[in-house]
Amino acid sequence: MPETVPKHAWDDYGLITAHILYGMPDHPSVLQTFVWQTYDMAPEFPELRRFLDFWQRELDGPLRSVTVSHKRLIRAGEFKPVTTQLTLH
Repeated sequence: MPETVPKHAWDDYGLITAHILYGMPDHPSVLQTFVWQTYDMAPEFPELRRFLDFWQRELDGPLRSVTVSHKRLIRAGEFKPVTTQLTLH
């Protein structure tokens, strides 16, 4: 989670997974994949946009596609009590 985000805004954040398909700089016909995860805010995705801007500005591999999955994870944990315990020997 970015340190500049105020605590009251955490409710808007969730885990995103970006599946990035990019071309190899030396072999344009060869595609590689890169998976990147961070906490970000849907639907604007400011952290992902910063990362992709960095990629295009600093790295040689051209982006071909980016597929994003988002899951709101910052919330109270779930608890499920278990009433039975089985032991196997």
